[in-house]
Amino acid sequence: MKFGVITFPGSNSDEDAFLAITDVLGQEGVKLWHKDHDLRGVDVVILPGGFSYGDYLRAGAIARFSPIMREVVAHADRGGPVVGICNGFQIACEAGLLPGALLRNASLQFVSELCRVRVETTETRFSNQYAPGQILRLPIAHGDGRYTADDATLDRLEQNGQVVFRYVNAKGETDPSADPNGSMRGIAGIVNERGNVLGLMPHPERAAEAIVGSADGVALFESLLAQVGV
Repeated sequence: MKFGVITFPGSNSDEDAFLAITDVLGQEGVKLWHKDHDLRGVDVVILPGGFSYGDYLRAGAIARFSPIMREVVAHADRGGPVVGICNGFQIACEAGLLPGALLRNASLQFVSELCRVRVETTETRFSNQYAPGQILRLPIAHGDGRYTADDATLDRLEQNGQVVFRYVNAKGETDPSADPNGSMRGIAGIVNERGNVLGLMPHPERAAEAIVGSADGVALFESLLAQVGV
C-alpha cells in the first residue's frame, strides 16, 4: 500500500508518520510537499501533526488553501482514505472534509501527555484491527484540540457511529477529568459520513513501537492495510 505524507511549513510529525509507515509497517511511503499538485498515485493521504503556517489565523486555516489540498479533497471525493492527525485533523475540518472545529483547549494551556482513548467502533477502515471498547494509550501534544460542534452535529455523529475514539479514564469510563482538552462528549476522533476520512487529535504514529511507551497506534495503520482495495 502506498501512503503519502504531506509536509506543510511548520509540520513536525511528518517524519514520525513516514517512519511508522516505512520502518514499522514496511509499506511504501511518499513525501509530498504543500505546493505539489500531484499525489503521485498514493492510496492513503496523511495530514500530519504540527503547526502549519504557524497556526496563524486559526490552526489549519491557512494550510487548507495549500495547492496540495485541492488534490486531497479530490482524493477524498473519490473515496480515497485520508487520515488527519492533530494539526491534520484541524486542517481536515477547515477544508470541510470533517464536521466541527478544534478550538483552544479548555485549560488555555498546551497539553502534552499520554492519554487513554477508547475505541468506540471497529466498523471503519481505520479501526477494524482493534477490539470494540479497547483502551489505547496514545500521546497528545496540542493547544487547540477541543473538538466542538453544535448539538445536531454531535447527535448525528453518535447515531451514525462516526465517533471512533473517545477520551476515558483508567476504568475506561468517560470522565471530564480525563478529557485533556475539554472536547465535547470526550470526542478524540471521528470519521466523515462516507467513512473514508478520519480525524483524531492523539498521535498513533508516535505510538508505533513499545520502546517509545506504546505501540497502540499501529493497528490504526494495519486496519487500512486489511482493507486494501476496499
